[in-house]
Amino acid sequence: MNTTINADPQELAKFSELAHRWWDPESEFRPLHMINPLRLDWIASLVPLAGKRVLDVGCGGGILADSMARRGADVLGIDLASKPLKVAQLHAMEAGTPSIAYREVAAEALAQESPAAFDVVTCMEMLEHVPDPSSIVRACATLAKPGGWVFFSTINRNPKSFLFAIVGAEHVLQMLPKGTHEYARFIRPSELGRWCRDAGLDASGTRGLEYNPLTRRYWMSNDTSVNYLAACRKTA
Repeated sequence: MNTTINADPQELAKFSELAHRWWDPESEFRPLHMINPLRLDWIASLVPLAGKRVLDVGCGGGILADSMARRGADVLGIDLASKPLKVAQLHAMEAGTPSIAYREVAAEALAQESPAAFDVVTCMEMLEHVPDPSSIVRACATLAKPGGWVFFSTINRNPKSFLFAIVGAEHVLQMLPKGTHEYARFIRPSELGRWCRDAGLDASGTRGLEYNPLTRRYWMSNDTSVNYLAACRKTA
């Protein structure tokens, strides 16, 4: 049996160091707080969350998981970084968030344990941080019920994304800590699409996420050249 965990210890340590700042909207996690309403509304426009069993893979401090629970979903957030998970649990307790739970478990392990258990699976801003993203895609597909929805968001790999997501966001604008992203791990939509098809997921649509540094505003668009989101349905 393969007991290798599909996670980079340096990546886990990186986000654990910042865990106490996760829920500070003016911290390094400000971009996540700003894009969360956009991605939440997009997910909810495709599948009403009320009453749904939802899994958030790579949930970190729980920003998306918490907001989906507040839309009426029964949410499980999973991650392999202990400190952000503790922050997520503490926030849920302090905020009185209903119907939410967190577990420190790998997506692949949970897929073996609970296949076809969730109506909706989300995996946001995570694929570009793991050694084998295609394995995560397969696990997410396994975890979804037949006909269920799976959502991913990640960063395209091209010169523009290098300029915007690394040079711009980390070095010029200092919106993110230096070293947050590694260009070689960025994922082209064609690559993500192939992994999804191989895992039995049908693409339902993609959306781009853009940012204006002058107005400090994010918005959804059809431009997937840098940040993008993908929606899939699991074939029955």
